Amino acid sequence: MTENVIISIKGKQLYAESSPDEMELVTSGTLQRESGGGYTVSYQESELTGLEGTTTKLHIEGPRVTLLREGNINSQLVFEEGIRHLSMYETPYGALSIGVSTKRMRSTVDEAGGDLEIDYAIEIDNLVAGQNLFRMNVKKNPALRQ
Repeated sequence: MTENVIISIKGKQLYAESSPDEMELVTSGTLQRESGGGYTVSYQESELTGLEGTTTKLHIEGPRVTLLREGNINSQLVFEEGIRHLSMYETPYGALSIGVSTKRMRSTVDEAGGDLEIDYAIEIDNLVAGQNLFRMNVKKNPALRQ
């Protein structure tokens, strides 16, 4: 089952030395139920996010969310509450090894859509580089039936 959806994303990044950086994006995408019981939300990045030419997929499987970016930027981030995961993050200047520590994660995503919220810290060279709050709302788009 693949549904066309409207995806609303709000992100906030907090850095020790500067004011919060906030981003908001509304885009179309797809919601797909996976054979293992999880869900995948997929959308194309745009100029607004600085990731134009990149497809973002969020695999939501129980207590774990995996964010995959493929295209001009390639990365994989794994979010699991209370667990620190090491990931590779590709930038225009080269790849970085980063740690992702998820403080809190909540998901109500199912075949009807729903909400995903992830509160996490990013570490570079074992130093916290910023605290992030990611919120996503997924709604079926009745105007775009597949």
